[in-house]
Amino acid sequence: MPIAGNRTLIAEGQRALAVVHAVNSETRLSMLSLLSHSPMNVSELTAAMGLPHSTVNFNLKLLEEAGLLEVQYMPGTRGRQKLISKRYEEILIKLPGAAVSAQSNVVEISMPIGNYRRSDVTSTCGLATESKLIGMVDDPRSFFEPEHVFAQIIWFRHGTLGYDFPNNLPHGAEASELELSVELCSEAPEHDLDWPSDITVWVNDTEIGTWTSPADYGGVRGRHTPLWWPINHTQHGLLKRFKISREGTFIDGKQVGDTSIEQLKLGDQPQIQVRVGVKDDARYKGGVNLFGHKFGNNEQDLLMRLWYEFREGERPYVIK
Repeated sequence: MPIAGNRTLIAEGQRALAVVHAVNSETRLSMLSLLSHSPMNVSELTAAMGLPHSTVNFNLKLLEEAGLLEVQYMPGTRGRQKLISKRYEEILIKLPGAAVSAQSNVVEISMPIGNYRRSDVTSTCGLATESKLIGMVDDPRSFFEPEHVFAQIIWFRHGTLGYDFPNNLPHGAEASELELSVELCSEAPEHDLDWPSDITVWVNDTEIGTWTSPADYGGVRGRHTPLWWPINHTQHGLLKRFKISREGTFIDGKQVGDTSIEQLKLGDQPQIQVRVGVKDDARYKGGVNLFGHKFGNNEQDLLMRLWYEFREGERPYVIK
């Protein structure tokens, strides 16, 4: 869990649940309050709380597992003693969902890969957070588990996943370019370095392009792939950029089609729909792996950048 400054914990994803559970108790909040003044050993904390030793140990374990305590072992009169202190002064919980930022002529939206709205996938398939599997492997029903929003790796052999991005074009502006970037690769049993797959991206049901992934990469751990994930399973993909502009559609800067951004009619809709998957008539039906910012080699989720210009005679609305 990342730290902002010295004493602020920023908790997100699956780990935020453990933090919320740990502080959802008057007893544990009292413990944290006592530990604000100075470190204490278990006996001192038990006496101050007026609770049984077993109760104090149980609650300390929950706080420690959530990463809220600093534990040191110091020499004592009878061997070593456990000295406990509070690690943070405040906690910031980051809720799941798209993160939006804007500059003068571009809007950037980061969408967690688990925050899809539509799932039409078939086995082999599955998804996992940075700490555990979600539901059952090879069961498409697992894609509808409430925890799917926390997924950091998603894989499926056939079908598509659909995402709804907010359309943050300013009033009076028109889009000039839209780019999607995401870490992707094929989906083979465990992994296979010779396993091609034709992976397609659509925006508002308009095909942007198809990239042929050469492999399902494994055997070498991804930079952000957690240690519990087996090394013989998929480890990382390649970061690919799909773009549509007034000149056509592009993958990694190479033009692959003539469809222009005007054909998306972005100004008419409150959201921008994105789909990722393998077409039924694809030549190589090798499936898809998608990676979030805590899996694979790139610390990012499904990222959209939307460039825009103001139409002649239109000016952005400014609050004075």
